Amino acid sequence: MPLIGAVADDLTGATTTGVLLARSKARTAVFFNEEAAKKEAACEELDAILISSNSRPLPGDEAYEKVHSATEALVDMGVKYFSKRIDTTLRGGVGVEIDAMMDVIGNDVVAVVVPAMPQSRRILVGGYSVIDGVALINTPVAQDVRTPVHENYIPRLLAGQSKRKVELIGLDVVLKGREAIAEELTRVRGNGAEIIVADGITLEDVEEIAAACVSLKWNVLAVDPGAFTAKMAYCRGLIKKEEPNIPEETADGTGKTVLIAAGSATPVTKKQMEVLCQDERHLRISAEPIPFINGGEEAEEEVNRVVEIATKMLHEGTPRAILIETALHGDLLDLDEEDAKRNYPSGMSADRINGSLGAIIDQIIEKTGRDRIAGLYTTGGDIMVNVCFHLGVECLEVVDYVIAQTDVGRMVGKYAGMPIIGKGGLTGNDNTACDIVDRLFREATRK
Repeated sequence: MPLIGAVADDLTGATTTGVLLARSKARTAVFFNEEAAKKEAACEELDAILISSNSRPLPGDEAYEKVHSATEALVDMGVKYFSKRIDTTLRGGVGVEIDAMMDVIGNDVVAVVVPAMPQSRRILVGGYSVIDGVALINTPVAQDVRTPVHENYIPRLLAGQSKRKVELIGLDVVLKGREAIAEELTRVRGNGAEIIVADGITLEDVEEIAAACVSLKWNVLAVDPGAFTAKMAYCRGLIKKEEPNIPEETADGTGKTVLIAAGSATPVTKKQMEVLCQDERHLRISAEPIPFINGGEEAEEEVNRVVEIATKMLHEGTPRAILIETALHGDLLDLDEEDAKRNYPSGMSADRINGSLGAIIDQIIEKTGRDRIAGLYTTGGDIMVNVCFHLGVECLEVVDYVIAQTDVGRMVGKYAGMPIIGKGGLTGNDNTACDIVDRLFREATRK
């Protein structure tokens, strides 16, 4: 029976937290929604379950209902320790989603919010979020079209979203260690605080906060991007020290191919794919995005064209990797503008491109056979979600990461065991794509 359960507001957030637990020897699965979790028969064999509520861009009332329902699912599964996974940039209705989980868990619960993710250079000082040395509200991610962040002082941000009293434990207390933290936690809770935000700049700070919480034996809802949840599990004795989980053998040279779906147009991704394609064993197919956006027969014809090229490559030889991209050639499209031209709802053009890439990957595997595929690599937006949707996959067992926030998973259900790695468009260095392909060949040997 799983002891640890978390609700994340999107899939990549769920895998980020899940991987930290998996690297600490917890058998961990990420479900794309609560319905998928409820019908998975193997849940009892898991140590940790993470459910994506897909609620980040939703209005407050809808986000509340999604998170409330996902939390009820975790309770029904027998989960004892709960976490609310939040974005490292505090996007979305974080306070509303905390309320939803607390309303389900019980009256004695206290939410301890530790936004620090030092491994990704995310810290909290004086209640202010700092991202890689830049104030949160001055980062490009905080200017997100769908979920912008306009408040840098996190206690005030949460107080504006939650019905509960919010207090801060500052860095001066945290640096004094777990006993001082425990005393301050007790004091602010005694003053009526139900949501307690804690500063932190190092993983040692995060562990001291976790140790203080465990020593108090409170019913704590851990609210964080992943590090605090993992440290809470460690301090409770549920997991071991985090360490890499890399297969020793590789399937490279065994006739298998890595399939890559790239929907990102960031300079980072472009450079990574340029470096990848310098190896003549890595082949590239440029898919045209406009037919995908238009939909109907146009989209179907373009999907079929790309699938035909890819299957021909696989029948005539053994490419080490096949890159299918929509935004690394030609003029860069403004997808908001494309939506406006067609009177589409916001985000529909992006959804149609992502869905078409998912359909392409599905058809390639169906036509060539899964035994030819070493694994899948997705980059940009919601590509992983769409690929998995088209493959009929609603759950991933997470095992490790290549670099922080570039997570390694294995499909559950259809195509069970097939490795998949998802990477954000802004993540990594010039050689990251090459490293991911190498890693997928190793993952293909995992039993």
